[in-house]
Amino acid sequence: MRFAPLVLGVWVALNSGCASKPCPPVSQTSNGPAAQTENAAVSTPLILEKDEGERRVVRGWPGHPDPGETFILKVDPKNGGSQRLVLFTADIRPGGGIDAHRHPHADEILYFTSGTARVHVGDLVRDVHAGATVFVPAGTWISATNIGPDPISGVAIFSAPGFEQFMRVTSAREGEKNVPLSKAENDELMKDYMGAVVYKEP
Repeated sequence: MRFAPLVLGVWVALNSGCASKPCPPVSQTSNGPAAQTENAAVSTPLILEKDEGERRVVRGWPGHPDPGETFILKVDPKNGGSQRLVLFTADIRPGGGIDAHRHPHADEILYFTSGTARVHVGDLVRDVHAGATVFVPAGTWISATNIGPDPISGVAIFSAPGFEQFMRVTSAREGEKNVPLSKAENDELMKDYMGAVVYKEP
């Protein structure tokens, strides 16, 4: 999923894990954290209500200067210290969607908790509703469009860290100044994070 440049929607304000020290850097070729024992996060149990977590707002991007939608990072190397899983939630407004993309090194599961979406995954196309699960193997193209009158709420789970760092650098914490990405910045981020996410050209 893409939740900054070309984002139409995104799938916690906890500061645990490595909030008090630098997080392990993300290897863009492996889509996971680089091995660094001295900066490794310690896993911490979490119990989060629906609206709790690292709340972030998508930054504007070239051609779309207004801030995007809010998403909530719940579990990742920074929140809870997981080195194996990433989970975040988001809503997609009516008419919005998830641009076609793939994650080269991580499986993804999308779970819809409300709304109606048209989902394209690999060669499959289907309209789904609340309670639907979409499994996206690593390297498989995925896109979705909200085709209903209400927002879609969803949960995204990844088998390896990487994409959450892209989400962070293309967003701002809720309540902080939201500065749109320049074209140069957007292009550089697309290159830097190609190991975590690749978007189809329009």
